[in-house]
Amino acid sequence: MSRTPEAPSAPPVDGARTTDSTGPDLAAPARRSRLVAVDAARGLALIGMIAVHILPVYDPETFEPTLQWTLFGGRAAALFALLAGLSLAFSSGGRTPHRGRALTATRAGLVVRALLIASAGLAINQVMPSPAPALGILVYYGAFFLLAVPLLGLRRRTLAGGVVVFAVLGPVLVHVLGPVLPEAAAVNPTVGSVLADPGAALAQVLLTGTYPAVPYLSYLCAGLVLGRTDLHDVAVRVRITLVGTVLALGAWFAYWVLVLQAGGYAQLTQHTPWLSEDQINEILVWGPSRDLPTSTWWWLLTSGPHSNTPVTLIMDLGTGLAVLGLFLLVARPNWLWTTLGAMGGRTLTLYSAHLLALAMTVHYDRPALWFAVHVAVAAAFAVLWQRWCGQGPLERGITAAVRGTRRLVLGAPSRTAASPRS
Repeated sequence: MSRTPEAPSAPPVDGARTTDSTGPDLAAPARRSRLVAVDAARGLALIGMIAVHILPVYDPETFEPTLQWTLFGGRAAALFALLAGLSLAFSSGGRTPHRGRALTATRAGLVVRALLIASAGLAINQVMPSPAPALGILVYYGAFFLLAVPLLGLRRRTLAGGVVVFAVLGPVLVHVLGPVLPEAAAVNPTVGSVLADPGAALAQVLLTGTYPAVPYLSYLCAGLVLGRTDLHDVAVRVRITLVGTVLALGAWFAYWVLVLQAGGYAQLTQHTPWLSEDQINEILVWGPSRDLPTSTWWWLLTSGPHSNTPVTLIMDLGTGLAVLGLFLLVARPNWLWTTLGAMGGRTLTLYSAHLLALAMTVHYDRPALWFAVHVAVAAAFAVLWQRWCGQGPLERGITAAVRGTRRLVLGAPSRTAASPRS
């Protein structure tokens, strides 16, 4: 039911070099540890995505959610979006954001990245069978990046306010405008659906789809805030973990009190009479099959995966922060973290290959086997490709296009700057 996304690999991390006059670069181990942690968190999200796409979401005997659904349903998507914002912060100056012409060049490169990723998503969705075996996020991802272009130059306090605004205003816009917006013809945006009804496709990507870009900007803003902080500081890493835990538990507690204990559930059944209690419970546990009902504002207090309510957004953001903070605290350059990091550094390639493999629809009869195959192949490819070739093939192509765009905006360096005299 839930479909989880992908994030492009993180660009090189900036950071002030911590050196003294007599010793080596003291920042290098910390900087490498940070890269391992961020990519490893993305690798975990990729594994979670594969699990949700392939493994069962409920036990056929008890009809209870499976462990993988409980752990990853909706949360992998949030983690990917959070890490996307973090990567945007790294590529736009880190703790010292780009200004002036450098910021313009970064924004232009981000537009190119967004268009290329969205184009890849449209192409992959075009070959997906119907019904689709997965709901891809790449087209939405392109929209995330386009909408994030004006965010790159904002200060941390403004970005923190953006987290709250998009987490609340985004779901409100979906609730109010969703019923009057045109319905998309396809669950996955394709070239055909975009050309046939551009307005419906735009509404789908921004507000009514599985990963609506406007609410998801709350995750990108949070990632940008993190990327503007000192992630080398252990105290900062501890705070990220604690804040994430408090947000996740607090959002779930608010749902438990308001909906399950204080009469909210009765309001849902009263104002949505065309749904049985079993159907309402399915939405609360597995999320909406397509769109969340808008019959009452109480639906915005529910926490089903991919419901994209304020409660869901804050809860999944908290989970993502807690995971990232924990990884920043414990990740080290050993074989386990390096494998996860290799996968996380090539998720655009791996996620695209995963979707194309799902399009063959050979995974339904033996899901456990095919899950193991997808993860094993992804891990082996990532580690070997990293060792022999570096960046993933899709990542390398997009990076080249982005760098070319930045060079065009910045202009050719002068001979003096390019070849300083000793």
